[in-house]
Amino acid sequence: MEMHQQQRADSFITGSPAPTAEERTWGMLAHLSAPVAAVLTVSTLSFLGPLLVLAFKSKESAWVEAHAKRALNFHLVVCAVVWAFLATCFLSPVGVGVALLGALFSVVAGLRANEGSVYRYPIDVKIVK
Repeated sequence: MEMHQQQRADSFITGSPAPTAEERTWGMLAHLSAPVAAVLTVSTLSFLGPLLVLAFKSKESAWVEAHAKRALNFHLVVCAVVWAFLATCFLSPVGVGVALLGALFSVVAGLRANEGSVYRYPIDVKIVK
């Protein structure tokens, strides 16, 4: 079973050892869609962008799926923290700061995905496996 998962994790659209330009673009969009969703939903639903990329592109490429899952897991945690801080009006500025840091990490991850490499978020909780 592990061998199958490892083989799937290393497979790309063309079967080559490197992601294609399309895969790099979708990997980048998996990360950059989170700050866009955050802006559109006032930082409360930033996980929607990576979730949509995962839903529509994960069957086509294991590489895109891995990036979408990393972004989704990170932004589920960011959303939970932002919601918790916004619920306590006293700590709202901390929630805004967490949202801004989440957006910054997503931009860095998107740039790395576009280069064809993998970025590990500072908080790597595997909610979606």
